[in-house]
Formats: sequence, structure tokens, C-alpha cells
Amino acid sequence: MKTTEIHEPWSGAVVGQVELADASRADGAVRAVERGFDAMRALSSADRKKILRRVARSIEDDADGFATLLAREAGKPIAQARGEVARAVSTFDIASEEATRVGGEVMPLDVTDAARGARGYWTRVPAGPVLAIAPFNFPLNLVAHKVAPALACGCSVLLKPAPQTPLTSLRLAHAVRAAGAPDGAFVVVTCENDVAESLVRDERFATLSFTGSGKVGWHLKSISGKKRVLLELGGNAAAIVHEDAAVDRALDKIVAGAFAYAGQVCIKVQRVYVHEPIADAFMRRLAERAGALATRDPLDPEAVLGSMIDEANAIRVERWVDEARGAGARLLAGGHRHGARFEATVLAIEGDGAGLKVVDEEVFGPVATVHRYATWDDALRMANATRYGLQAGVFTDSHARIRDAFDRLRVGGLIVNDVPTFRVDNMPYGGVRDSGFGREGVRFAIDEMTEKKLFVDRS
Repeated sequence: MKTTEIHEPWSGAVVGQVELADASRADGAVRAVERGFDAMRALSSADRKKILRRVARSIEDDADGFATLLAREAGKPIAQARGEVARAVSTFDIASEEATRVGGEVMPLDVTDAARGARGYWTRVPAGPVLAIAPFNFPLNLVAHKVAPALACGCSVLLKPAPQTPLTSLRLAHAVRAAGAPDGAFVVVTCENDVAESLVRDERFATLSFTGSGKVGWHLKSISGKKRVLLELGGNAAAIVHEDAAVDRALDKIVAGAFAYAGQVCIKVQRVYVHEPIADAFMRRLAERAGALATRDPLDPEAVLGSMIDEANAIRVERWVDEARGAGARLLAGGHRHGARFEATVLAIEGDGAGLKVVDEEVFGPVATVHRYATWDDALRMANATRYGLQAGVFTDSHARIRDAFDRLRVGGLIVNDVPTFRVDNMPYGGVRDSGFGREGVRFAIDEMTEKKLFVDRS
């Protein structure tokens, strides 16, 4: 059996080792998940609720172990790792409640003379086994957002974790088994891309739930056959700061939203649009705050900005920053790489910056571009000038501008007086355009993993 080592992004130290499944072993896992589906859908909603609550308590009891593993395996600063663990607890708790709410609707069917006396209702039933593919950046809570709703509605799950962070998923699988879930309810398969693609093509799965890059996501959709497909893809989220905003609050939120966890978050603040009357002072203060953020060992309690997941991604970000500077962008802070570590970087860009990768693409690193705008219409136009549409944030004290932004910004969610990085685990979360389709958030993911089934009584 082929194996691979998992290394700390910060130090390069070995965290653990996992086996990589070949095609035969992956097929065995699919058969196990098929059996797990039969067992899960036979459970009562009360039984599913109990299992999910026990998973939540297990994660809570092992919070330090999960957080330390996240810090080592994913390079996530320990304070943020603890936050992810707390969110995963919440996700499973929410799912435990939703397990008892998967219902339907009684329908009047006697709407024509021919249907006189007919009664009916529809209900949601689990569609079938779920194939989940998760990214490296939230290897606990983004996995929870696939596993918890699936178990809540009676589906089983086969998870292909990110190659950089499989250990957290395996630890979660142990918690699910210990909570009394049936055999095959949740199976983790670590494998290489060719085996993963064969799983995506496998007709035994009813649903594909993928979180990751757009390039990979759209490719997997194209080979997924007749499956239901839920894609949570990338973004280059915008934050707009108008002159009537609470500027200190906006700065605090934007610094955290742009640079925490080295910006490796799909709803991180990437593009900042600032109203001209406050732009000079805002840019100066943002640069000062970014320059004060030192890269630290993720196990340091004071760490906000650690290393990126690997040196290759840090090199990519460095190239994009250099490209922008070569095209006239002004470097206000950061811009330097040290191995896999990249400084918190602020680039001032004239106009919309179209054609620059740091504006057009998903940086997925600790880089924020800052742009001036003269009018609110200019701000909305520039924020919309992207093929992505995950979330956006606006800072303003005007209800009229807030309503206007909600009506006109082409995003899956608008966050008012906070950054687009804001997420609560019960809200419908997802994007439009190249940011994907479908919604996560436990109740909404359940909708994606179930199908309506109709009952008609003519007796």
C-alpha cells in the first residue's frame, strides 16, 4: 500500500502518515458506504439526532486535540484553530436539531372533479450516498458542513480529504464511529487524483459536494454524470468603505478578514474600495496595521498570520504581487516571501485594476488591494467587475446605500458593516457565477442531499 507523509507547513516537521487507497480499496469503501446508506436511512430522526449530538460532545471534549492538530497540519494559528473547533461543534449541534425537521407538506389534491377525494403529501427522503471532497483550509468545519447534514437526513458519506490535511478528517471519523453511527455511515478515503476522479464518475453516489478551486470544481462537475452537484468554489471578495462608515471598526474587520490565516479563506477580504474623502488616511492606517503583523508559529497564542500551506503557493502569490507592482501598483506594506511565509501585503491600485491577477483571480494569500472611488455607483461597478460572486461587505451608515448594494451586487451574500469573511454555520452559504452553485448551511445542504417524494391516497 502506498503511503504519504503529512508535514507541518510552518516547520516542515512530520505530523503523521496516511495510506493512499488504490482503485480496489476505493471500490471497497464505496460498497461500505452503500451499506451505510441503507443503515442510515433506516434510523429514526431521534436516533440520528442522538448520534449527531454525541459527535458534537466528542469534538467539544477533544477540543484541544483537534485545535493542536489543525495548527500543526493546516498551519492555522491556534486561536483560529480553536474557533474552527467551536464552529464544528455548533455545526453538529445544528444538524442534530435539523435531523428532526426533515419534513414536507400536506397538499390538497381534490382541486379538480377527477381528483375528488384524493389526499396527499410530499416529504423529503435521502437521495443516496454523498461523495464529499474537501479543501485544506478548514479540514474540520468544512468537512462537518458535508457530513453533519448528510447524517441528519439519513445519507452516508464518503470523504476524500485534502492531501495536505487528512489527519483532522480521520480524527473526526473516529468521533463519528464512537458516537454510534452505523458502519459505513462516514468513510474517509485518502487517495490520489486519478482515484478521486473515478469516485466522481461512480454512479453509486447520488450527490457530489465539492469545496475547492473553480478549475477543479467545474471539471469534476463535467464528469459527474447524473449526480446532484453542490459546488462551493473560490472568490475574490470585495469590501466597500464609504465616508459615513465607522472607520475604526472597518479597519479592525478588514485587517482580520484580509490577513488572518495568511488569507487562505475563500471569503477573505481581497479587494477594498474606499471613498475618496477618506481614502488617504484609510490606506495609511491599513498599511500600518498590516506592517505590524509578523508571521508567527501557529502554536503561538498571539499568532494571526502564519505560513501559507506550502512554498509553491507562496511563490505564486509573490509572482502575482510582482506583476501588479510592474503594472504600476504601489506597495504600501509587505510584499516579501520567506519560504512558505508571506508578509501581510497591501497594494494601492489606480482604477479597477482589471487584468491584474491580484484583482481578477483568487489570491488565497495575505494580499489586499485598495482602490479609490468617487461615487457609490463607481464602488458597486468595481465590486461587480469580477467573474466571482461569493460574498461582499459594505461599511456605510446609509440604509438607502445598503438596500442599493443588496439589489445590485451579484453575490451569494451581502454582509453589512462587517467583512465578507463573516459566516455563521446555519446560514445559507454559497455563491453565484464562477463561485459555484447550491448552498451549504445545515438546513440548506439537507435540501441538496434529499429529494421530494409524493404520497397520494385515493382510497
